[in-house]
Amino acid sequence: MRIPEAPPELNDSSLQSILHYINNADVSAATKKYNNRYLYWSEFKHKTIPDFVTHEQLWLLLKLSRGLGSEQLKISDIPGFQLSYYLTSDIQEKLHNFDLNLGGTLESQNIIGKDHQQQYLMNSIMEEAIASSQLEGASTTRQEAKKMLMQERNPKDKSEQMIFNNYKTIKKLSSMKNEKMTIESILDIHSCMTENTLDDPDHIGVFRKSDNIYVIDNMTGEIVHTPLEHIHISQVMQDICDFINKESDDDFIHPIIKASILHFLIGYIHPFVDGNGRTARALFYWYLLSKNYWLIEYMSISRMIKDSPGQYSQAYLYTELDENDVTYFINYQLKTMDKAFKSLKEYISRKIEEKNKLYDFKKIPGINERQSYILKWLSDDPKMTFTIKEIENRLSVVYQTARTDILGLEKLGLLERNKVDKKKILFYRSNDFTDILRKLQ
Repeated sequence: MRIPEAPPELNDSSLQSILHYINNADVSAATKKYNNRYLYWSEFKHKTIPDFVTHEQLWLLLKLSRGLGSEQLKISDIPGFQLSYYLTSDIQEKLHNFDLNLGGTLESQNIIGKDHQQQYLMNSIMEEAIASSQLEGASTTRQEAKKMLMQERNPKDKSEQMIFNNYKTIKKLSSMKNEKMTIESILDIHSCMTENTLDDPDHIGVFRKSDNIYVIDNMTGEIVHTPLEHIHISQVMQDICDFINKESDDDFIHPIIKASILHFLIGYIHPFVDGNGRTARALFYWYLLSKNYWLIEYMSISRMIKDSPGQYSQAYLYTELDENDVTYFINYQLKTMDKAFKSLKEYISRKIEEKNKLYDFKKIPGINERQSYILKWLSDDPKMTFTIKEIENRLSVVYQTARTDILGLEKLGLLERNKVDKKKILFYRSNDFTDILRKLQ
């Protein structure tokens, strides 16, 4: 990710050159249009604008408008932590829609039926754990990672360990949602995220103690961001905890805005030697859960980020280069959440359609709905193998229920087993699966 071109600066001298355009109707319309889209300079300078004004002049008018309408935030007395953000119409609309759908309203309760909430939650946590780890370099495939998590087998390499740690940590966040954010809780989350994955175990669960950490463009080797000096990390992290925990009617900040700023700050500071991105995304989830946005648990934000990692990096750089205007990052985060929410609804629609296709299997005498799912999976994937533990996790039932269902199918001759070792037994469809199924139907 190359460093983008720095935008023109608004100062006393440049201000004088644009004042006579302020009341121009065409300029006002262009300013309103591009402010709502909140483009960065390198994107804006290629857009069509009124021909009597230059891109530099209109940019300065945009900056003036943004500055007058922005909220100012002083996170810390340490230099570099005076932030601003601007609530565009698009941002306000997205926040309204998220308030309707992600919190404890009737509409959000109806998105996921109560009978399947646990099953969907397990899938979501797995997807988030896998994608968040892949963003940080984990190379395990999604299919293999899900298999590991559902079978609850031990990770066999660093990539799997990263995914397992992410999965374990995300599951833990829900139990922490009523706690205040503290230095200790942040270090605990980092420790959970990075266990057995760092080259030096002494870096787990502690802030970095040196300044030899840089964010580098992988293509060019260019340093694109130099994080905060380590001597200030403890103070700034405490200031962030105070900012997050502060509740005031006079200085209300929308929880999603606040969570997005928290996410940005952890990446911006880079308080750890490694694991900053994973920790930042975990804290984002935790804060929204603490504010009763319960549906966020079912959404994989990292999977959407993984589809556009360049834009994720750009959102950080645009913010830093444009006077710590964190609107760029908020905009990206809201677009990502919107995609994640749509993806969740598509996933639920697929599951409803899958359930409707179970009709032929559910007609078989003595076959319950859970067993019909297993039969459907085996019909779709004849080479599928599974353990009782995997079915327990996949169907979100207790071990005994999963065992009873599997042994019932085995008794009908639909399954066979292979003992891999003293503890592990793999089940798979029998050679006569198709014939027996036809007779039962």
